[in-house]
Amino acid sequence: MFVDSHCHLDRLDLTPHDGSLGRALDAARARGVQRFLAIATSLESAPDVAAIARAHADVDLSVGVHPLQEADAEPDRAAIRDAAERFGAVAIGETGLDFHYDGIPREIQRARFIAHMQAARELALPVIIHTREAREETLSLIREHLDPAVGGVLHCFTEDLEMAREAVRLGLMISFSGIVTFASASTLRDVARQVPLDRMLIETDSPFLAPVPHRGRSNEPQWVVEVAECIAAERGITVDEVAMQTRANFYRLFPGCAPEAQTANPFV
Repeated sequence: MFVDSHCHLDRLDLTPHDGSLGRALDAARARGVQRFLAIATSLESAPDVAAIARAHADVDLSVGVHPLQEADAEPDRAAIRDAAERFGAVAIGETGLDFHYDGIPREIQRARFIAHMQAARELALPVIIHTREAREETLSLIREHLDPAVGGVLHCFTEDLEMAREAVRLGLMISFSGIVTFASASTLRDVARQVPLDRMLIETDSPFLAPVPHRGRSNEPQWVVEVAECIAAERGITVDEVAMQTRANFYRLFPGCAPEAQTANPFV
């Protein structure tokens, strides 16, 4: 029973499924994927992603503004909190820092990241964090603003073991995507071997970063299974062990996704 802890269901290429998101999700369910966390990358897209979550009982929603997302008006803490409450989000994000590209100025990214963590602290929701080429500043802002009692996840992790260990110490989980299957990702596979299994999540980040043997195609939630298979092979354990532990980790980090929480949430 797998969980895709990070996917962009509003952006999937549905051509292989006759244009049907339901069929794409059915393909994943047929492979044992039990739950999907759909990520809104802007407040403008949140209503559409929330509609997907309402239409599918096994889909949950996270609301945030990606660090590289253009915005007409910068979202403050109140706007992020309002969107999360209005749409019944189970997490805040994705948010974070990405210094690889020159799109959004760094000072704006920093302010966004802080606003997301402040909103998450007020709502007692975990934070989904994107980080690229901003290691020290990401960790510094996490130390200052993240609620360690609630925590969060470094999603689509691509950094080294030292950063992973520090993130775990700060109360975060580490999530691996299809990148871990790439031939060039031997260092990342070493991280996947050493991160404590009870602090690990798996994801697709679909439609991006399709794993081997699907690399080069538009990614799909069903291929989270390949991520689990790679990690299992690297750690010398069964795929079932990876699936069961990452599933348990997911529900521990995102308690709003648990079945008993769904019956109390009118938005999902």
